[in-house]
Amino acid sequence: MPDFTHSAIGWTRTGAWPTGFRPMRHRIRVGTGETDFRRLAEGILTFELHRGAQLRIDAAPRAAAGGTVVVGFGVGNVRLKAPCAVVWVEETDSGRNDDGTHRAGFGYATLPGHPESGEESFTAVLDADGTVFFELHAYSRHGNWFYRLGAPVARFCQELVTRRYLAAARRLAAGTA
Repeated sequence: MPDFTHSAIGWTRTGAWPTGFRPMRHRIRVGTGETDFRRLAEGILTFELHRGAQLRIDAAPRAAAGGTVVVGFGVGNVRLKAPCAVVWVEETDSGRNDDGTHRAGFGYATLPGHPESGEESFTAVLDADGTVFFELHAYSRHGNWFYRLGAPVARFCQELVTRRYLAAARRLAAGTA
């Protein structure tokens, strides 16, 4: 098991978060029907969502539990590297849940060297009525004293990347990414 920066691993799968962490939840409608769902799900599972959010990714071609993902945030070659490990994956062939929804996506937790400590998940959801949603759940706290001092900048960066994820999810579902 990787050396995570916290012990609350896998909580984003249930939508919960541990005490002492700042939660973030977004759920946006991005499309309708199986085709939109599959486009979004594949974009999430192959890290196209991240690339569409203007992040650099160093990872296997597809999210897999236990896989390492290094996210690069910045401009040009000046990038802050944020290492994570995938802690859960739901594939597109997992079938419908008891409530009639179909879900696909993954969650990853932070590793040493990441500016934050926490977990983030990216999920495509096909509701029973055919509506497609993108869900982004996270909980975090600053990784060390340096990032706590720069809290306003760190929060701004998180909000910027979140807006980019939401826009990228809309493009993926629409097939315009």
